Amino acid sequence: MHAMSDPAALAGMLPFDSIGLYEQPKPRFIFKMPRVVPDQKAKFESDDLFKRLSRESEVRYTGYRDRPPEERQMRFTSGCREGHTEIAFTGTGTNLQLVFDHSPYNNRGCDFQKESGKAHIVSRFIMNGVCVRWRGWIDLERLDGAGCLELDEERAAIEDAALRDQIERYNQRLRDFEDKQRAYREHGEELRAHSQVHAQRCHQARQPPHPSHPAHPHATHPVHIKPHSQGALIS
Repeated sequence: MHAMSDPAALAGMLPFDSIGLYEQPKPRFIFKMPRVVPDQKAKFESDDLFKRLSRESEVRYTGYRDRPPEERQMRFTSGCREGHTEIAFTGTGTNLQLVFDHSPYNNRGCDFQKESGKAHIVSRFIMNGVCVRWRGWIDLERLDGAGCLELDEERAAIEDAALRDQIERYNQRLRDFEDKQRAYREHGEELRAHSQVHAQRCHQARQPPHPSHPAHPHATHPVHIKPHSQGALIS
C-alpha cells in the first residue's frame, strides 16, 4: 500500500508554479535539483504506482474526518470554491492534495455545473518527477466518487524544455569554470618561467668577471749595455 500522507512520500509531489595570484578559483554555482525526470512518459507508463493510479478508481474526500457529515460537506464545497481539496484512492490508500484554479468565471479546475450534485475536478501537479493531471468527480453528499491520473503531456513538454535549458546553463557555467582554471594554470606557469629566467640572470650578474688572458708576473729581461768605444785623445 502506498501512503502519500507521510512526509517522505509527499516530497515527490509538487504544485506547478577577485582571486589571488596562485589561489585556485572556486565554483560559485549550484545545480538546482530538477523538477522532472528526463523521460516522463516512460516513467509514467512503467512505474507501478502510476499504473495503478492511471486506472479509474474509487476515491473519497479525506478532510475533517472527525467532524459531522453536514460540516464535512460544507467544508468540501468551501474548499473546492477556494481551489483545493484532499482525496484518497480507497483501493491503494494513496492520499493526494489537489490544488486547482477555480473562480466564478473559470470552471477549468472545479465545475459544479457539469453534473448536478457532483464536483468535477481537474488538478495538475508534478508527482515523483512526472507531470500528471488528476481528473475525476466527487459526490457533494456522499463525499466519494471516482478519478484517475493522466500524463499531462502539455505541461510535460514545458518542463522538459526547462530541464534542458537548466542542464545547458549548468554545463556552460562548468565549461567557463574549467576555462578559468586552465587560464590560471597557464598564467602561473608563465610566471614561474619568468622567475627562473630572472633568477638566472641575477646569479650571473653576481659572478666575478673572467679575464680573456691569464695574468702572469712580469718577467725581468737582462739589460745589454754596449761598452763605450775608446776615443782618441786630442792634445
